[in-house]
Amino acid sequence: MELILLLLLGFVASVLGSVMGLGGGIIVVPALMILSKYTQLLSDITPQIAVGTSLLIMIFTGLSSTLAYIKQKKVDYQSAFIFFAGSGPGALFGVWLNKDIETSTFLVIFGGFIIFVSFVLIIRNYIRPLQSKPTGIIRYYENDMREQIQYGFQPIIAICIAFVVGMCSGLFGIGGGSLMVPAMILLFGFPPHLAVATSMLMIFLSAILSSISHIALGNIDWILALILLPGAWLGGQIGALINQRMSSNAVINMLRIFLIVIGIRLIYQGLTGS
Repeated sequence: MELILLLLLGFVASVLGSVMGLGGGIIVVPALMILSKYTQLLSDITPQIAVGTSLLIMIFTGLSSTLAYIKQKKVDYQSAFIFFAGSGPGALFGVWLNKDIETSTFLVIFGGFIIFVSFVLIIRNYIRPLQSKPTGIIRYYENDMREQIQYGFQPIIAICIAFVVGMCSGLFGIGGGSLMVPAMILLFGFPPHLAVATSMLMIFLSAILSSISHIALGNIDWILALILLPGAWLGGQIGALINQRMSSNAVINMLRIFLIVIGIRLIYQGLTGS
């Protein structure tokens, strides 16, 4: 039963992460921490192992999703590598912050962060680019209606934002797309589908760097990772197809409620130990 549950967890987290450019860790890490109270298989899970294992899984989620988005021609490679110049060092800093954090402190901080992410998702559909005309690096994208959309960003600002996103990724084991995608849309004028696809490439690259650090620190549960991997790979492919074929509003609405409940549960677990 536990095996089936974990396979399903990897699949569902990867689908949701791929659809919205989140990476899946926002689901995997809190699920592992909560399930550690109820299943023998996960009884020894610490924040460091949950985060390290999640980031390892995110390599495969990110790769699976990115390959699917590449086929759809929705990945902006130049922008992704510029963002990675910030998210990569940020991820390493996040791993360092995670190294000695206690379980109760981690649960409370992470629970608060998840609730914050849920509110970001609430406003995500209503945000519009703040700038009337792109500045800095100017990029162009042709949507399905054959309309050419112009967007752009200042590299220094983009790298600083990506550093914060990478730090959250290394600290909490999440992809960071929950913060990066809205920033790309709001500040830089990215078309939403392009922002999600480009975010997944950045998440893939950052996850590699973070995972290497966590492997060096011994923060990987390899058996758990092998159980989660098949669902994560398949979910990444399916999530990219869902993103292409339909609006993700219904999924996002469900995820908002789910994240608020999970966030409150983590804070309660951190404060009471139960």
